[in-house]
Parts: sequence; structure tokens; C-alpha cells
Amino acid sequence: MDKLKVVFMGTPDFAVPSLKALVESGKFDVPLVITQPDKPAGRGKRLTPPAVKKFALEKGIPVIQPEKIKENRELFEILKEISPDFIVVAAYGKILPVELLNIPLIAPVNVHASLLPKYRGASPIQSAILNGEKETGVTIMRVRERLDSGEIYIQEKTEISDEDTAETLHDRLSVMGGKLLVEALPRIASGELKPIPQNESEATYCGQIKKEDGLIDWSEPAKAIFNKIRAFTPWPSAFTYFNGKLLKIMKAKPVGSGSCDATGKVVSVDDEGFTVSTGDGFLKILKVKPEGRKEMEACDFIRGYRVKEGDILGGKE
Repeated sequence: MDKLKVVFMGTPDFAVPSLKALVESGKFDVPLVITQPDKPAGRGKRLTPPAVKKFALEKGIPVIQPEKIKENRELFEILKEISPDFIVVAAYGKILPVELLNIPLIAPVNVHASLLPKYRGASPIQSAILNGEKETGVTIMRVRERLDSGEIYIQEKTEISDEDTAETLHDRLSVMGGKLLVEALPRIASGELKPIPQNESEATYCGQIKKEDGLIDWSEPAKAIFNKIRAFTPWPSAFTYFNGKLLKIMKAKPVGSGSCDATGKVVSVDDEGFTVSTGDGFLKILKVKPEGRKEMEACDFIRGYRVKEGDILGGKE
């Protein structure tokens, strides 16, 4: 049987395991990869290629990086000439026009990091942790013009543990997505996997996360702040202020219930870390990153910054 021809569209680290799985399975011909243009990154703002471009070039796959997709006649002609069975999309980063979605002979297919129709949008991994979900997963779906609204082919679940951060969950889901994709495409091509419409009444949405979203509100319950710290690791990090300086909270755990006279107050200090009062319960801080410094254990921060009972975390003042 001829190999299925797949054009791949993806950009960040999340997309790499899907492309890797396609290439290494030996079942598919991947004649082209489309990814976003190189972007300035790091302190020096040097132009940096997307993770998908690096991987594709290592494997000798041609890469194109269009500035725009909409009404890009040249791109559409290239794709029509290739005449792929599938266009596979994984975290490409732009809404795709109908004209492009109509090009593949079988279907345009997307790898999405949630159990759709929950968490359509840009931050499904962070949002699942932030909202205290106990499970999430990956969905292989048909791409439609409206964001993450297409029919579902297949899904796979994974538990979210208290040890998970957005980083660990991202890495797990990206690998799951690649495996599920390679399993799904031949079954879609044969007609075995049928597209099932999403239940619109159950759809939820999540937007882009901004740096300022990381600010901790100590009047929230300890569990909600704990979820925020995990959801925003590694980026943008949950943060507060200590003696007027920004302090990123890298690791913490809820301890005990109840409350005290003020939120954001250091109520105890020991060899492991320091405990802070919240709107409901207490949070023990285990790892921090002070402004302009490397990440450190809370016990080292306590010694270096003389943290004591009664100190208040919060406002810049």
C-alpha cells in the first residue's frame, strides 16, 4: 500500500513529537513542513527558529515559513501540487482559512491538548491545572475554520496529579498526541474512525496567558494558589512581592486549613520553607526565584533574605 502523504503544520516544542512520530513510524510520506517565521528570543533577541523547523531540517524535510496564510496564493498552489492525503496541524499558532482546509484529499487533522469540547483555545494545559481538573487528554480532530470546533476522531485521557506542572503535563500530552496521531490517520483514511460532532453546549474556552496573570492573590484559597503555581510553571511563573521586590514562587504545597488575621502573612518558618496564610488554608513555600537571582530552595531564601514570622507577601510597597 502507498504511504499516506502528510503535510505538517506546527511550531513549538509541543508539535515536535507529532512530527517525529509521523516521520519515524515509516507509514507516512512527509514532503513538506510549514511553520511560523523565526522569532527574536532570549536576552540578545537573536532570531531563533521554531522547534519544528529545527527537527524538520535535521530530518531533511523541506520547510516553508509564510508570514501569512490567509489569501496566500503561492502557498495554496504549492499544497495543491503536493496533493496531500492529510494536512496535520499541531500548535501551528494561526487560524487556517477554508481554502487551505479544503486542499487535503482526506481531511485536515489537528492534535489538541485537551478533551474537547472542554478547553478550546490557546492554553488548554495550563487551564486544566488552574481549574483543578483531575484528568485531561489529547484529541485528534478534524480542523474547521472556527477555533477547535471540528469533529472528534479519537481521544486519550491522562490523570493530572498534584505533582504535575504545565511543563510535565505538556511533555506527556505532546508524546501521547504523536502516538495517537500515528494510530488515527490510517484508521481515518480507511473510514474506520468516523468524525463525531462536538457537543457545543459543553464547550469551554481558554485564552492566551499573559505575564501579569501570574500575580498571586493571597486572599484566594491555598488550593487555588497551589494550582496556579503548577499551571504557570515554567512560564510565566506565579509571583508575589517581598519587601517591594518581585518573588517567583516555583514550588509550594497546601498545609492545614483555617485562616489567620491577614492573608499573605508568614505564619511560620522552618528548615523546609515558610508557611503563608491565604483566604482559606495555608501554603508552604518550598522553592522561590527572587528578582535577578537563580531559583533556590526556600530555606536558602529564608537565610539570605531574613524571612521571619509576621512578614507580609503581596503589594509592591
